[in-house]
Amino acid sequence: MNRSILKLAIPNIISNITVPLLGLIDLALMGHLGSEVYIGAISLGGVIFNIIYWGFGFLRMSTSGFTAQAFGKKNTAEAITILARALLLTLAISIFILLLQAPIAWASFKVIGGSREVETLANEYFRIRIWAAPAALSLFVFSGWFLGMQNARYPMIIAILVNIVNILLSVFFVFGLGMKSDGVAMGTAISQYAGLITAILLLLKKYRKMLALVTRAGITDLKFMVNFFKVNSDIFIRTFCIIIVFTFFTSKSAGINDTILAVNSILLQFLMFFSFFIDGFAFAGEALVGKFIGAKEVGNLKKVVRLLLYWGAALALLFTLVYWAGTNSILKLLTTQIDVISTAQQFLHWVILIPFASVGSFIWDGIYIGATASRAMRNSLLISTFLIFVPVYYFLNPVWNNHALWLGMLMFMFSRGVILTLLYKKRILIPIQLQE
Repeated sequence: MNRSILKLAIPNIISNITVPLLGLIDLALMGHLGSEVYIGAISLGGVIFNIIYWGFGFLRMSTSGFTAQAFGKKNTAEAITILARALLLTLAISIFILLLQAPIAWASFKVIGGSREVETLANEYFRIRIWAAPAALSLFVFSGWFLGMQNARYPMIIAILVNIVNILLSVFFVFGLGMKSDGVAMGTAISQYAGLITAILLLLKKYRKMLALVTRAGITDLKFMVNFFKVNSDIFIRTFCIIIVFTFFTSKSAGINDTILAVNSILLQFLMFFSFFIDGFAFAGEALVGKFIGAKEVGNLKKVVRLLLYWGAALALLFTLVYWAGTNSILKLLTTQIDVISTAQQFLHWVILIPFASVGSFIWDGIYIGATASRAMRNSLLISTFLIFVPVYYFLNPVWNNHALWLGMLMFMFSRGVILTLLYKKRILIPIQLQE
């Protein structure tokens, strides 16, 4: 079982690590153009797309869970039909985004803001990159589907290829053709379609025979579609709560002063870095839990849940030790500003607590996605956001200020894991036992 977990987890970890690499390359390219406005433009534009794509992350999650269960049932026709349904939904969402790109851009810049010059360049960046939405969202679906089919290699191959093509094209457009932030946007857009073409070719290479099993009746199965949309809506609400918390965290950080904003932005990278690794095991949980639920193998379900929690605890311990011993050194690699480093020293104890405070939320998310137990995930986020994070911040803020923000964030992450642990038996184990 451990071999099955690692076979799925390691490729996903590699895929996750490629994500920040691309952002660093883009910032480096803009940092050599002689003006900070170009950095600001791609940063501002990147935030907008992060919000858009993060919000539609349910396309990957629901596809992964449903496909893994169909795989466990050995229902090949249902598995490939899930892909067809998800791609049709993605097409509809993409058309919606493209038709409304003007009001989306206007509202985004109103909320986020920026100087006139930065906003002008960011708008140009947005207008180019938005045309990659169909490819970017379709890649969510393909990644989720391949993972549900117990294939983590294909998403890794696609992620690596997308990033390599993106980097090469961005360098060519910026230094070869003399473009600016628009060149980075163009490189990103083209690379997304290169990834989509690769995903289709990989699908045809290994799963071509399955395509003949897709039927119009299967795609329009009303009972499944109702459940599919219910799960997607639950996951959307869950994701929206996460967006609220992180946006609130950044907004309140900025409201204190620019130094605290810089400190909190840097310290959040420790949470993001941990997530790149622990998410690999969460994704493995999506695939394996879904497979064992589909096959109604309760014994293997219990075993894989237990092992995933063990792997999560081991990884949390490792990162806790690394953060405890090396936070100061890592901090100095991320910034050379003396005032930021000295201010950050006051909050480093929160960083050391990040792994154990958040590990449960990541691992259980993967387990619940595999089980398509979306209502429990949604409710855990609503409780953690509005009954934990918000009250903790507002109650302690007058005295603790930025410490209240960090305590609220860690309590938000920790409470999600606790709630999902308590609901595991009722929402996952008992339902699958009743189906035996």
